[in-house]
Amino acid sequence: MIDNNNNGNQSAEKKEGRALMAAMLFVTIGVIVLAIIGFCFLKRPAELTEGQADATSIRISGKLPGRVVELYVKEGDRVKAGDTLVHIHSSLAEAKLMQAQAIEDAAAAQNRKIDNGTRSQIIASAEQLLAQATAARVIAQKTYERMENLYKEAVVSEQRRDEAKAAYDAAVAGEKAAESQVSLAKQGAQSEDKVSAAAMVTAAKGGVDEVNALLQDQYLTATDDGIIDQIYPETGELVSLGTPIMSLLKVSDKWVTFNVREELLNDMKLGSKIKIMIPALDKKETEAEIYYIRDLGSYATWTATKATGDWDSRTFQVKARPVEDIEDLRPGMTVIYKH
Repeated sequence: MIDNNNNGNQSAEKKEGRALMAAMLFVTIGVIVLAIIGFCFLKRPAELTEGQADATSIRISGKLPGRVVELYVKEGDRVKAGDTLVHIHSSLAEAKLMQAQAIEDAAAAQNRKIDNGTRSQIIASAEQLLAQATAARVIAQKTYERMENLYKEAVVSEQRRDEAKAAYDAAVAGEKAAESQVSLAKQGAQSEDKVSAAAMVTAAKGGVDEVNALLQDQYLTATDDGIIDQIYPETGELVSLGTPIMSLLKVSDKWVTFNVREELLNDMKLGSKIKIMIPALDKKETEAEIYYIRDLGSYATWTATKATGDWDSRTFQVKARPVEDIEDLRPGMTVIYKH
C-alpha cells in the first residue's frame, strides 16, 4: 500500500517538472522572438558630435598712452558702431601738442618774414643811394662833355680831359652798383631760403598733425554693432600704447565649430547644410551651412591600435554658420551635430 502511494507521488512530481520545463522553454522562445523583432524594428540611435558656438571678438585699443578717465559702457551693454566707449587723458600728449604748435608758429613767422622780403626802410635807403649815384653820374657826364669840347679847342690839356673821362666812368659804375643794390633789396631772400623756410613750416605742421592723431584716440568708439564682452582696466588706471581696453563681440558674425574625425567628412562638405541642436536654448534645432574645413595637424591624429586592418585617422576642424539669426546664441554654448 505504501509503495503505491510513493509511485503516485513520483509520477505527479514528474508531471509538474515537465510542465515547468515546458513553461520555461515557452518563455525563453518568447523572449528570443521578441528580441529578434525588437532588433529588426529598433532604430539605431543617431551619432552625436559635440561642438561649440563662437563669434568674432574685436579688441578695442588705441595709440594714446594715458589714464582711463571715464568708461561710458558696462559689460553686457549693446552698442552701435560709432558709440563712444571710453575717455583716455594724456597730459604728456597735450604738452607735446603745445610744443609742436609753438614750433609751427615760429616756422610760419620766419616764412612770412622771408616771403615779405626786405623791409621798406632798407629798400628806401638803397633807392636814395641810387639817386645820389645817378646825380653824380650826371654831373660827371656834363663835366666830361665840357672838357672834351675844351680839349678840341685846345683850351685844356689832354690830361684834364682824361681825368674828367675817368671821373665819368667811375660815376657810371657807381650808378650801376646802386641799381643792383636796389634790385637785391626789392627781390628779397634767395629762392633757396624761401624753399627752406616753406619746408620748415611743413615739417612743423606734420608734428602738430602727428600729436593730433594721437589725441584723436582720447575717445575710443565702437567699430561695429555688438555687445561689450569684457572690460579690462578700471577707471583711473594707466594704459600703455596699444593696450586692449575692452573686447566687443560682433553678434552679427556667429558660427559653430566641430572637431571631427575624417571619416565624417563625407557628410560634411563645404557649402552643405547640417542639422544642429543647442541644448542651452531649450534644445533648439536648426541648420548650419559649412564654410570652413581645415586639418588640425599631426598632433590631432587618431593612431591605429591594431597592427593590421586599421589606419590612422586625422582630425579636422569644421566651421558652420547658422542659417537663421539666433539672438540668444552666445559664444561658448554647446552645440550638437546629429549624423
